[in-house]
Amino acid sequence: MYLKIYKNREHVLVAACDKEVLGKTLNGNTVVEISRAFYEGECVSEEELQKALQNATTANIFGEKTIKCAIECGLIDQDSVILIDGVPHAQIFRI
Repeated sequence: MYLKIYKNREHVLVAACDKEVLGKTLNGNTVVEISRAFYEGECVSEEELQKALQNATTANIFGEKTIKCAIECGLIDQDSVILIDGVPHAQIFRI
């Protein structure tokens, strides 16, 4: 899984995706590019991703493994996951 963290004062944005979907353009109800510029950071373990997600104020995640990891640590609910061109996607917002 790829993880990239963006920090702006007290806000922390986590962008994460499975290796298999990095660089893909998804065509569903909307067109989404899982761009290398935005998502390609470090290759991380599930533990490292979960730690980053715990500290995130916002997260944007794509892919089966990445979504499963976020569900297992209780940060998203399966019912919140959408499919775009067959690829699971979810976002986290902490207000």
